[in-house]
Amino acid sequence: MSSLLSLLQFTTILPLGKPQDFDAFARRSWLYPVAGYVVGGIAAIPVLFIANQTVAAAVAVALVLLISGAHHFDGLLDLGDGLMAHGDREKRVRALTDRQVGAGGVAAGIVTTLLLAAGLQASASVAAAIIAGEVCAKFSMVFLTAYGEPFREGIHSYLHSFARPYFPVPALLLCLPLFLLPLAPVKVFGALVVMVLCPAILLLLARRLFGGVNGDIAGASNEITRAMVVITLVLL
Repeated sequence: MSSLLSLLQFTTILPLGKPQDFDAFARRSWLYPVAGYVVGGIAAIPVLFIANQTVAAAVAVALVLLISGAHHFDGLLDLGDGLMAHGDREKRVRALTDRQVGAGGVAAGIVTTLLLAAGLQASASVAAAIIAGEVCAKFSMVFLTAYGEPFREGIHSYLHSFARPYFPVPALLLCLPLFLLPLAPVKVFGALVVMVLCPAILLLLARRLFGGVNGDIAGASNEITRAMVVITLVLL
């Protein structure tokens, strides 16, 4: 229970009492998908009572950002700046880790949010889509936490020091209840494939451009994977 509370305190702004020992979660970062069920589930509740699909999609997007405190969204903006930076690796890392948000970050935030909102609007069930997207997004963070060699010290390097190569396996098992959602099995299977491909591609890109992974890249993976999974649910 301490691990779960620590996880939710790290990934959400929910009022969960006194701070828990962060190490309890760090040793079990494969629990990330549980936070996806919590965040996605909370966001899905009001959506069930909104008849207009466009409004429901907007509310779902707003709630996942609000509940998470836009913590991972900030990483997406930083990654956008890093990707758009011109020059050598040092300049890209400086743009990635700079607290200022540039045009690349704004573009990354807009494009990813538009894709997520459009995917949710086109979904047969906005509630099911946001839950699936959020759970798969959290799996991507397990993947990068386990396999993403850090290029600097920080939260990611700390979590990575506790992670083990097998962590994505129990995390994948935690994602299997998604087959119980009112979604066609082929759609869920496609979502599971995408939730592995997104962080895998991002990992290769990060190694080449930045020399490794940091917390911003892991957070960006959460946002990008969520949007891609929702789009996949629509296209399949």
